[in-house]
Amino acid sequence: MHTLYHGWLSPFSRKVRITLGEKGLAFDLVVEKDWERRREFLALNPAGTVPVLVTTDGVPLADAQTICEYLDETSAGDSLMGADPLLRAEVRRLAAWFDDKFYREVTANLVGEKLYKRFMGMGQPDSNAIRAGHYNLGGHLDYIVWLSERRRWLAGAEFSLADISAAAQISCVDYLGDVPWKDHPGAKDWYARVKSRPSFRPLLADLIPGLAPPRHYANLDF
Repeated sequence: MHTLYHGWLSPFSRKVRITLGEKGLAFDLVVEKDWERRREFLALNPAGTVPVLVTTDGVPLADAQTICEYLDETSAGDSLMGADPLLRAEVRRLAAWFDDKFYREVTANLVGEKLYKRFMGMGQPDSNAIRAGHYNLGGHLDYIVWLSERRRWLAGAEFSLADISAAAQISCVDYLGDVPWKDHPGAKDWYARVKSRPSFRPLLADLIPGLAPPRHYANLDF
């Protein structure tokens, strides 16, 4: 069985968890406080970041996109990357958009400031960063609306790693109650479809010690 070292509200860990679920793979979850720089964990990933997947053969894999593409290539079921080179290019483009741009402009400013700063003992949240995160979130939700109006899923006709990457980021922000769903009904409709997938439901049961999610977080009909 695979073992996944993950963080409570690490969007990259959630990306791998959803992918494992989509592929129907059993795995054990181990919470890793990567900011503690534990020696045994650094031996698995010298970069010191989650997620890390230790395969059933005992091989450690790091970096969420790398792990997800490995799982897609080595597991049965529908491809999460797409059937042709152009579609795979679009899936990778959107996955990078949410892994890099969305994370830097939104998740790091909201989840990083409100939650991880507290865990890491780095002082009070930066109100300017939080304001920037809220402002930037609107543009990203508008982009999701633009994509979903033109395609069945974000990258095309089929559910893909693009949707997983976006939903993983948004789920972390939504845990804090920071997503203005009423202002972006098109994005809400897309996210409701992702939430209803069996692979996503374990995330909705997550409870972070000392921080409960808003009431709508686990509601499929939010």
